Amino acid sequence: MPLNDPSTLTLLDQLTEDRLWLLQQIDGGRWPDLRLDLAALERELGQLLDQARQRLEPG
Repeated sequence: MPLNDPSTLTLLDQLTEDRLWLLQQIDGGRWPDLRLDLAALERELGQLLDQARQRLEPG
């Protein structure tokens, strides 16, 4: 899938929504036994999405 393909941006948007949902669930106290691992996963996903968006920026 080329970086400038509109479906790439759509995928990034969907993953961002999923990340926000996960963050809301963690903050709401869901899965307390997995909280630390899920929080680390959420942070890593956020960093990955930020890097992907930076690569898509023109220039």
